[in-house]
Amino acid sequence: MRAKAVSGKAIVVLCVATFLAGSLFSSRVWNLHSDNTTTDGRVKLRGVNSDCDHKRKLVETNTRDIMGEVKKTHLAIQSLEKTISTLEMELAVERMNRAGSKTATEGGSNNNNNNHSLHKAFVVIGINTAFSSRRRRDSLRETWMPKGEELKKLEKEKGIVLRFVIGHSATQGGVLDRGIDEEDAEYKDFLRLNHVEGYHELSTKTRIYFSTAFSLWDAEFYVKVDDDVHLNLGMLATTLSRHKSKPRVYIGCMKSGPVLSRQGVKYHEPEYWKFGEEGNKYFRHATGQIYAISKDLAAYISINSGILHRYANEDVSLGAWLIGLEVEHVDERSMCCSTSPDEMSGCEWKAKAGNVCVASFDWSCSGICKSVERMKQVHRSCGEGEGAVWSIDM
Repeated sequence: MRAKAVSGKAIVVLCVATFLAGSLFSSRVWNLHSDNTTTDGRVKLRGVNSDCDHKRKLVETNTRDIMGEVKKTHLAIQSLEKTISTLEMELAVERMNRAGSKTATEGGSNNNNNNHSLHKAFVVIGINTAFSSRRRRDSLRETWMPKGEELKKLEKEKGIVLRFVIGHSATQGGVLDRGIDEEDAEYKDFLRLNHVEGYHELSTKTRIYFSTAFSLWDAEFYVKVDDDVHLNLGMLATTLSRHKSKPRVYIGCMKSGPVLSRQGVKYHEPEYWKFGEEGNKYFRHATGQIYAISKDLAAYISINSGILHRYANEDVSLGAWLIGLEVEHVDERSMCCSTSPDEMSGCEWKAKAGNVCVASFDWSCSGICKSVERMKQVHRSCGEGEGAVWSIDM
C-alpha cells in the first residue's frame, strides 16, 4: 500500500506536540525523583543527627561517670593514706611502750625515774627552768605546785606528773649541777636531761624533754610550761580531758608573730629567709609559755628527734615539727590569760566570774612580770582554790 504523503505543516505540529509531551513527562519524573531524594536525605540527616546526639550524650554521661569514679578513688586513697599514717604512728607508739627501759634517743634522763616499765599517767607537766631560777621554783612550790607527799599523791591518784626540767652545765658535775642535785634531794621534783643548758639551745631542750618524758611515762598528754607562768592544775586536766579521744592534738594559744630578720633583737631568726620575703609572719603555732601535745605526737618527736630541724625559737620549732602532720591545732585562749599589774587582769575577771583560766602570764614580759614577787598575788586573784585539782574526775 502506498501511504499518503504528510504535509510539512502537520510534521511541524507533530514535532511540537511530541516535544511538549516529552518536556511535561521529564518534568514530572524529575520532580518525583527530587522529592524522593530530599525526603531520603532529610531522613538520613535526621538519623545521623540523632545518632550523633546519642553518642554525645553517651560521651558526656561516661565522662561524668569517669570523673565521679576518679573523685571517689582519690578520696579512698586519701582515707587509706590517713589510715596507714595512723597505724604507723600507733605501731611506733607500741614499740616505744614495749621498750620501756630505754631512755630517749638523745641520752634521756639521769635521775632515778629510769625503770624497767613505763609509769602510767594522764599528763606529764615539764616546767622549764634554769640554774639561776631557784627563787622562781620556790615561788611555784609555795603557790600552785604541790610538794612532798602531795606531789606523790597527785601523781598516784590523779595521774598528774609535775617535774622541773633542766639539763647540766657545760662543766658537768660542777657547782651548778651540785646545786640542782641538792635541791632535787630535798624536793624530788626534777627531770634531769642529757643536755647542756643555754638560752639558745631551747629548741634542743624541748625536743629532748618530750623524748625523755615519753620514754619514762605512758601519758595521754605531755605539757611544757615556763617557770614564771601561773597554772591551775585542775582546769588544765579538765581542758585536756575534753580532747582525750583525739589521736593527734596540739593545744595552746595559737599565734603567728613576725619573722625578725634584724640581728641583735630579741627572738631574731637567723633562718628568716626560709619564711619568704622580709616582713612575713610565721605559720600558726602555740605560744611558748605553755602548750600540750598528745601521746602520738610525743612519740613522733621521740622517734624522729635526730632529723627534726631546730629554729631559733623553741615554740616555732615545735610548730614546724607538727605543721606537716595530720594534727588538730586547738586554739585554747584560757591558756594565756593576762596578769597585767596595772589594772584588774583578765585572769582575775574570769576567776570572779567563776571561770578560772588554765594558765596566766603577761605578754609584755613573756611570763608574769616580776614573778618571784607577784606569783602569790596572782595565785590569790586567779587561782582555782586549793582543793580543786583533787575534786576532778579523771
